[in-house]
Amino acid sequence: MTSIRSKFIVASVTKYNNSGAASVKLTPVYSADPASENKAFWDATPNGSIELHIQNPAAAERFVPGQGYYVDFTPAE
Repeated sequence: MTSIRSKFIVASVTKYNNSGAASVKLTPVYSADPASENKAFWDATPNGSIELHIQNPAAAERFVPGQGYYVDFTPAE
């Protein structure tokens, strides 16, 4: 079975105390421009969210509000 690719944008990053841990919320990208890659992703996934609770400070720092990310869903065995 093949993977499914989606594209999400970081809507918010909430850091916890001074531990470096964070909660990251991502939502599907949006565009009304028919020539935009984001429009194609929006047409396929117009609503939803992904929320991650990250304990690793180095990983949490990599999520920047407004930054887009491809998310691939590949079946696990």
